[in-house]
Amino acid sequence: MRRWLGMLAGALVVVLLAGSTVAAPATGGPTRAEPFVARLDLIGPIGPASAEYVDDVLQRATQDGASAIIVQLDTPGGLSDSMRQIIASLLAAKLPVLGYVAPSGARAASAGTYILYACPFSAMAPATHLGAATPVPLGGESPLPVGNPPAPAATAAKPPPDAESTKVLNDAIASIRSLAQLNNHNAAWAEQAVRGAATLTANEALQNHVIDLIAPDTTALLAGAEGHHVRVAGADVTLHLAGLPVRDYPPNWRTRFLGIITHPTLAYLLLLAGVYGLVLEAFHPGALLPGVAGAICLLIGLYALQLLPVNYAGLALMALGIGLVLAEALAPSVGAIGIGGVIAFVIGSVMLFNTGVPGYAVNVGVIGGIGLSGAAVLAMLLRLVTRSRRARPFNGDAQLLLATGELMQAVSAGGEGWARIAGEQWRVHSEAALPAGARVRVTGRDGLLLRVTQA
Repeated sequence: MRRWLGMLAGALVVVLLAGSTVAAPATGGPTRAEPFVARLDLIGPIGPASAEYVDDVLQRATQDGASAIIVQLDTPGGLSDSMRQIIASLLAAKLPVLGYVAPSGARAASAGTYILYACPFSAMAPATHLGAATPVPLGGESPLPVGNPPAPAATAAKPPPDAESTKVLNDAIASIRSLAQLNNHNAAWAEQAVRGAATLTANEALQNHVIDLIAPDTTALLAGAEGHHVRVAGADVTLHLAGLPVRDYPPNWRTRFLGIITHPTLAYLLLLAGVYGLVLEAFHPGALLPGVAGAICLLIGLYALQLLPVNYAGLALMALGIGLVLAEALAPSVGAIGIGGVIAFVIGSVMLFNTGVPGYAVNVGVIGGIGLSGAAVLAMLLRLVTRSRRARPFNGDAQLLLATGELMQAVSAGGEGWARIAGEQWRVHSEAALPAGARVRVTGRDGLLLRVTQA
């Protein structure tokens, strides 16, 4: 087992060294004597890893002497808390930040729209779009109706939104309007993007003064930004970026690792692996490997859960389901406990990350596969229990009366001797004389003495 632990520790060291090696070129960066523009890519759902990545790149690029930072966006949205962390980092940046929705076909939806509005200078590539920034609370429903206002009759029949939903919506509107006013962009359309989930193409965004430029690539972006005035850290700055080289800043190993474990499906699997690893260790004490691996997976999974918007009712249902399945295995019943456990586990898994945010839900196929596997194991367990209850007893007088064996020595009439019965040696008594090797059948028992007759 020490060998397994040594191999595990060695693997972790190799991963850390490999990650630091990958991140090393970006941390070195160009010298301060050579002006350059840093670029970071926000691709996919916005989450805790994205917030840490933005903050890390802003600090590294500032230390390396970058002239500006391009935040390239292609996101369907993400978590509100992570989005606010990114916005706070962008507003505190000491360098001009250029928001850029690219490449063609990309989008800055939902949280991406807020981030684009937080950038002092914003641009989009052709065939891109932004908008649909209505906040989505836990449960997946919008706090207020979106789109066109409903008909008067429908409005009268529908109950008014609750105070909490109204506060969430108004807070989101105030947030994006303040960003628009700070960077001199269209605040009226920003409110429509939040209240009515409005969207714009790149050309429409430029016409409505939502962005400053349409640029097919970063070279055109820097050329088009030349001479623009932006506000950075409370001071007016004129951009002079045309022709500067662009240096990419990829995520470091910590950010990559955080991005992997905070994926809802992987966090879900880590949690299950941790629980079942500890259960196996409890059933087989001293195995060590299931317990060590399970503890590591459980701790990593719990760390990921505290970074994600978890529905604790779903988590409680999952725990209840696992407990009921284990109870069924330890004290088999007619299957009602186990079936209830599987149902509770599946419902809890569906509820666990039910946020309505794109990219932040457990894959339904994974939940279905684990649920079907649990049901199959439960069915196998019930089948074994049924077979065991129908089987003949393997001990006691009832079983002995059915047993046969072989005499190990000759027995005289009314005498005693030794016989091998059911793999064991027994002292036997026979009323008739029997030779050694004769097959005998048990007819009764007096303590440790068996009465036999010839089979």
